[in-house]
Amino acid sequence: MLNSLYIKNFALIDELQVQFNSGLTMITGETGAGKSILLGGLSLVLGKRADLSQIKDKDQKCVIEATFDVGSYNLKPIYQNLDLDYDVHTIIRREILPSGKSRAFVNDTPVTLDSLSALSSYLIDIHSQHQTQKLTEDSYQFRVIDALAANSQLMTDYTNQLRDYKDLKATLQELKTTKVDLLKEYDYNNFLLNELNQITLESVDLEDLEEKYETLSNVETIQEKLNFIQALITAEDKGTLDQLRQMKQDLSRISSFGKPYANLMERIESVNIELQDILLEVDGLEGELYADPKELEAVTQKIELVNNLFHKHGVSQINDLIEIRNELEDKVGQTNNLDARIEENEKKLLKATSDLNKTAKTISEKRQEVLPKLTQRLQELLKDLGMPNAKFNFNLTRSDTFKVNGMDELEVLFTANKGSNFKPLKSSASGGELSRIMLAIKSILAEYIQLPSIMFDEIDTGVSGEIAHKMGTIMLQMSKKMQVFTITHLPQIAAKGNAHFKVFKTDKAENTQTNLKKLNEEERLVEIAQMLGGLEITESAMAHARQLLN
Repeated sequence: MLNSLYIKNFALIDELQVQFNSGLTMITGETGAGKSILLGGLSLVLGKRADLSQIKDKDQKCVIEATFDVGSYNLKPIYQNLDLDYDVHTIIRREILPSGKSRAFVNDTPVTLDSLSALSSYLIDIHSQHQTQKLTEDSYQFRVIDALAANSQLMTDYTNQLRDYKDLKATLQELKTTKVDLLKEYDYNNFLLNELNQITLESVDLEDLEEKYETLSNVETIQEKLNFIQALITAEDKGTLDQLRQMKQDLSRISSFGKPYANLMERIESVNIELQDILLEVDGLEGELYADPKELEAVTQKIELVNNLFHKHGVSQINDLIEIRNELEDKVGQTNNLDARIEENEKKLLKATSDLNKTAKTISEKRQEVLPKLTQRLQELLKDLGMPNAKFNFNLTRSDTFKVNGMDELEVLFTANKGSNFKPLKSSASGGELSRIMLAIKSILAEYIQLPSIMFDEIDTGVSGEIAHKMGTIMLQMSKKMQVFTITHLPQIAAKGNAHFKVFKTDKAENTQTNLKKLNEEERLVEIAQMLGGLEITESAMAHARQLLN
């Protein structure tokens, strides 16, 4: 329930602090006194978008704070889902800064307006004339029926199943679209992949291939040059080896004459050893050398294939070709695996469809069960509210599509008079009739949905006399199970309240201010007398007021 409301620097309110109790609270005041300002402030603290024009003093911030007692309403899971700190004495504060920036807090923790709006829907229901029009909307009508049918958990299950169903359907459609797109490229990708798989790219050493190509292409020239080198090294008398031996012999005769000559002889010996090693390597290379036209052709083809692949794919490294090949394998593999994935998702979608149908059917059956009870209760309440001939006809039929609230189509038909044909509620009920129907529905809902508080904003528009008295009685009955606020112009209703507040304006210096005051017994008597007979209070008005209060 709403325990207190604090408003500072908002519209015509300088500063206002008010405490509320449980039961039925009446709020009255002359037209233009500021009842809408009070509602506007409360709406802000419940998550409505802020407007800089609502600040009274543009140089000061606007603060609105409401305290709720939520200890008896099992709202802790709601707080947890919204990631909010739970406290049985919940304090909600809104601030509008002179810059226009708005801030919101729940128990001193900053929150977004979306979270605040979600929480406030569990704290208080503000019923305005605009909300009466919701009565003709399918979503609201289903909410009423589902409340009576105790479909809350089923609707949660259905919502989750519907989300999964839509996700699966979207995934399946995406897979099928991907398959169509990939099939268009499949042949080409497969052709490119087969080209790349003609050789094992990981084993290709292009530098080694090119070296083999040069060797195999020049066998005769290489052999000729190697033979010539062998001849130069080994020729008798004038061969390099013989000349080195001669030099070594000559140096050996003078090596003992000094270190420089000994060093020269050692160097000649090193050259001789190196030349011997070179000769051995030349012999080995010459022995390995052979002409092989078939291998030359194979190496040539391999080099040409690699260069063609480089040119075709616009790269210059084997690693780049490997990366392209892997990407093509993924695309071709994805195409090959799509049918299996599509089949798997079709099975999942089939099961999700079955689950949805089953849940929707149960929801529909429970709705059908409570419709006679709802119809009877509505007609009984409307009879008390001066509509003795009001009749309802709820037509619930199954559709072929999954909707947000099930698979039912709902048509609410209504007639207010005997002998009149049933017509859709939105086209057959007047504004005053809709107000009374809404009150009746709220009264029924109060028995099934536990809301801490509800506020009726001039729901009595268009009624008077005994009907107003009946409306007040219904609201009083509702207040035994929940906190009820009623903004009214009718004394018959105002007299039903457990507490009575008056909204009024005062002039202070150059400013007009809106104030709210809780009336004592005598002030309340005067207020109701003025509501009955105007500012000039007569004895008959006072007597009538006493009668209403008693």
